[in-house]
Amino acid sequence: MNALIRNALFALTIPLSAVALAVPALAQSQAPVEVEADQLDLDQRAGTAVYSGNVEIRQGNMQLRGERVEIQRNDAGELSRAIATGERAYLRNQLEGQSTPMEGWARRIIYHVAERRVELIDQAELTQQGDRFQGGRLEYFIDREVVQARSDVSGSEPQRIRMTLQPEQ
Repeated sequence: MNALIRNALFALTIPLSAVALAVPALAQSQAPVEVEADQLDLDQRAGTAVYSGNVEIRQGNMQLRGERVEIQRNDAGELSRAIATGERAYLRNQLEGQSTPMEGWARRIIYHVAERRVELIDQAELTQQGDRFQGGRLEYFIDREVVQARSDVSGSEPQRIRMTLQPEQ
């Protein structure tokens, strides 16, 4: 197999782990991964794959969109982070046992795989089960279902925190 074909196959397999955001591994592992982008830049030595130009990654009930999505691996070759950027980068996932999907928007979305933590940075918004959080920076801890909100964003004016919580049924 020539190097170009190997590199292309490698680039397509990286998102398999990246797109299992916020879902137990078994629930997403059998779903096919679909990636659409205008361009791919792959650096095997650095352990990065950068998709750019209207990027959309889908697997099962999960969707990640941005103008640019960078996938990073650690020294062991395991996925460590997925970073989506754009005017309104977007993350959507239907969490197990919930009737509505979790959705997030921001200029930058960072998924920390090992920590199962999502950062939404700059004009951040997160909705889940009718609850809505907005601010300069939101952190969502997937397993603990914890949201931390901050108004400060590096290089930008503070963005007030707003929150709407639905009454329990």
